[in-house]
Amino acid sequence: MASNCGLLVKQAIMLLDNFDPRKQCLDYFIEDATNAMENINDLDKTFILDIFSGCMEFKKLLDVVVKRFYNQHGHCLRRGDRSQFVVICYLATFCLDDLGLKRFGNIVKSLDFKKIQKLVSFFFNVTNLTTWIQGEWIQIYDASHVETNWITPLLRWCPEIDVLMEKLSVEMSCKGQANSAAARNTVPQEFCLTQPKPRALPMPEPIPQQEKHPPVPNSTYRAPNEVTETNNYPMKLNNTAILRRAALYNHKVEQELKRLERLVEGQHEPSSFLRWQKEMQDRDLQGQQAQLECRRLEGRISHTKGATARGHLMERNQRTAQLQKEESTQLLQKQAEKRLREETETRELRQAVSDGHKNSKAAMARLQEKKQDIVKEVSQQKQELLRQAMEQEQEELFRQFNLIQETRAIESVRPIRHKFVDETETAGHGLLGEMSPAELRARLSLQREAEGRERGQRRERILGEKRDKEQLLQEHLEAIDLHSKALAQATALRKEEKKEKMSRQSALQQTVLEDERVRALQKVLQEKQKERQRLRPSAGVRPKVTEGASNVKNSQHQQEKPEEERWAELERSLERQLQKMHIK
Repeated sequence: MASNCGLLVKQAIMLLDNFDPRKQCLDYFIEDATNAMENINDLDKTFILDIFSGCMEFKKLLDVVVKRFYNQHGHCLRRGDRSQFVVICYLATFCLDDLGLKRFGNIVKSLDFKKIQKLVSFFFNVTNLTTWIQGEWIQIYDASHVETNWITPLLRWCPEIDVLMEKLSVEMSCKGQANSAAARNTVPQEFCLTQPKPRALPMPEPIPQQEKHPPVPNSTYRAPNEVTETNNYPMKLNNTAILRRAALYNHKVEQELKRLERLVEGQHEPSSFLRWQKEMQDRDLQGQQAQLECRRLEGRISHTKGATARGHLMERNQRTAQLQKEESTQLLQKQAEKRLREETETRELRQAVSDGHKNSKAAMARLQEKKQDIVKEVSQQKQELLRQAMEQEQEELFRQFNLIQETRAIESVRPIRHKFVDETETAGHGLLGEMSPAELRARLSLQREAEGRERGQRRERILGEKRDKEQLLQEHLEAIDLHSKALAQATALRKEEKKEKMSRQSALQQTVLEDERVRALQKVLQEKQKERQRLRPSAGVRPKVTEGASNVKNSQHQQEKPEEERWAELERSLERQLQKMHIK
């Protein structure tokens, strides 16, 4: 077995790959595998089956290591390699004393060496064995048993395994270099190809003649025949739009009538009131513009103060960053000293474990015998349960077979049916509304005639309603036309009033600029800007600005607009407000 242990391990890996616990029974699978290995001697067969049975028995124990190994190195591993990782973990944990380092090294070389090297280095890591591996195994088995029989022997083998893996790595690298040196490079040769004949010039393609386009119609240059007085083309409206516009115009007419009634009852001319109202509005507008200008100047003053405060804050942040950098340097130095102490303690622990190496062959043999007894007992119990289940299944099949035969015998007898139908007689069920088929057909024909008459009457009624609705819509369209003309005249009057209002606004703007409060705030703004210029750093020493600070400055620069643009925006917003007030 010493010469072909790698092949035997590969056969055990194949058994693990082929076994599916959801579809196959473990005992039957082992029995089939034993029968399939007739050409192998008993010693090798026992070795293969022991590996397979051990991997299945300690599946939870081995899955802890393999799952964590895939979590850390899964980006460069295949799921198909899981079985060989499980077998290597089993051999290293339970069979390393029996195999020895030489056989274990031959097994590692027979498999994918790079992947197995990663697994062995990961598994025989002292930190991993004494921390999370021991913690996970204690949750499955007894703590004292785990530490005495598994963790301690593995720690004892760690130094020797490290030496073995370094030696195997050197051998595999030398072997790969020898194989690459022995390979002979391929010398390319030119193909012997026949020189192609020169191609003949192709015939020129005929130039397609452009089709004559149709002339532009004369109607394009003529004005339309139907043009309204406001120079808009007529637009077709649907019924809903006509009714909605008619209701709007009727509402406006009612409001105008009510206004005229109030004027007639009052018997006075509203022109004096309108002049007083316009003067009051102009006075209020002048005060609002002065207040807006004061607020704008106050906002610029507060912005200048904020910029000055940000300069002081940036200097304080630079001093704080320097202090934090010094503290982080001291912390890194302390961590390096702590890591050095931990490495020294680890080397001392390896030396202590290597000195206490003991043989555990007898304990493994007793454990193997106990394991085989448990497997035999469980196999006998399963066989007894399967026998009882098969007997119950046969009884159920026999009962169902008899029931099917009885059902088919009953269905094979065909009843004799003779029935003569008289359409003038009822079925004789004793119901109140019962009638014969002939009477039913007669009543259905009468019902269809009545429904046809009712449908004709409904059609006539719908046509009459449609004619009335069309007449109403025509009347609404005529009223809409009259209102449209009146609105056009009102629009012309509003344009003239708007020109007068713009002239008043220009005079009002000049008055606001001469306000004393506005001039005082402008002086304060100039003083704050001079103070901000003094606080700016010199051009030679510029503080390092982080990405976030640069984004903030860019957003602030975008928000700051020239004085003329801000004043123009204020004028436009004020003009819109005045227009709304005038319309109301």
